[in-house]
Amino acid sequence: MMKGPALLFAALMLLLIPGTLTQEDKTAPIDVVVETSLLGSSPVTFSTHVVHRGILLGALKRLMAANGDFKFTYTEDPNYGPYLESVNGVAGNDKERTYWELLVKTPDGEIKRPDVGVGCYIPSANEQIILKFSKW
Repeated sequence: MMKGPALLFAALMLLLIPGTLTQEDKTAPIDVVVETSLLGSSPVTFSTHVVHRGILLGALKRLMAANGDFKFTYTEDPNYGPYLESVNGVAGNDKERTYWELLVKTPDGEIKRPDVGVGCYIPSANEQIILKFSKW
């Protein structure tokens, strides 16, 4: 069992050995496309990145911090996790039966609906994350 200085030395050595830094050092580019065609607007595309094995929610927060033209809010549901409430000031509304749909366009052009939300989805490099204002 390591004690005191030996433990500290081991921890410092891990930081100095290549490949032992956190996976946050590796990032992948993604685009976030905001579609509000229900409101008659054209799609707007934003570029950002996601850290290795990072969740979409982190990439969206990073984008919002870096780009004043992108804003979003979300609610944390105790059973299902975070879900989008609004994007760029446009909020879903139960009375109008509108919500923000999460779609993903893969690099090969396939559009899919993930079976998880922004708090669990792990984007891959060069994906287009489509936040689409939709009706149900």
